[in-house]
Amino acid sequence: MMTRRQFLTRSALCGTAAWLTLGAPGKILAAAAQGKSLGIQLYMVLKAYQDDPIGTLKTLKTIGYVDIEAIVTSTAKTLRDQLNDAGLRCPSLHFDSLGFEPGIEAAHVLGARYIVSSMLPSIMQKEQAAKGKSAPEPTYSLDEAKRTAEYANRIGEKARQAGLQYAYHNHHLEFTDVGGGQTFYDVLLKETDHKLVQFELDCGWVHAGGKNPADYFKANPGRIPLMHAKDFLPGAGGKNYPGAELGRGTLDYKPIMVAADASGLKHCFVEQEGPFDRMSQLDAARIDYDYLRPLR
Repeated sequence: MMTRRQFLTRSALCGTAAWLTLGAPGKILAAAAQGKSLGIQLYMVLKAYQDDPIGTLKTLKTIGYVDIEAIVTSTAKTLRDQLNDAGLRCPSLHFDSLGFEPGIEAAHVLGARYIVSSMLPSIMQKEQAAKGKSAPEPTYSLDEAKRTAEYANRIGEKARQAGLQYAYHNHHLEFTDVGGGQTFYDVLLKETDHKLVQFELDCGWVHAGGKNPADYFKANPGRIPLMHAKDFLPGAGGKNYPGAELGRGTLDYKPIMVAADASGLKHCFVEQEGPFDRMSQLDAARIDYDYLRPLR
């Protein structure tokens, strides 16, 4: 099974926008959870979902998940109806495989508030290639960080006009040093409009990039409403990042969750990378939930 990062890169570069066929606008109808709810990124259980959509979503609900962060692999209306049937909400959507404008429409169909880019530098690279311009692999340099921030502001304004909030999701390369004691990610935080661009902090990738997720929450109150709870097995690095169930990797999420909630976190989504050779995706989702629930 390819990693989520490989999946997103392939989607961004190959332009798989044909995944979306839109349905009529609507909202996910689900009762609000008591206290702070936990969500899960649909990609984590993608194979299970593709094999048995309704059964998988109902299992997630039984485990205790309330929110789904969507990727759309059939139609937005189909997913909306499935989530309604399972009693789940969809507050956030990743748009990389759809394109931004179709992603806005899908977010409205699903009743989502947030529209998120999984790998914005790769999306920008794809757009350059489509225009027949030179499109080398992202280098995560200072100049690239500034261009990415400018682009993020533009799509953030478009999202605002559509009644949505744009958020930037990171991988580990955003924590590359770009000089002056700052990282690529630091430049994004500094040079994006606070109202137009918010952030989804993928804590596992922050740690893989050599930084402490709690530090980013503490330093940026109100800017990180979304997070991914993720971990990797000890020894991960280079091109090898095998996912670990929460509590079985290298991260202690107790101080992270304290800092996240104090900074104004709105939604926490579990997202474990594969391979799922120790157990099934749904069994891993249960372990992840049981670890994280007491910390919320």
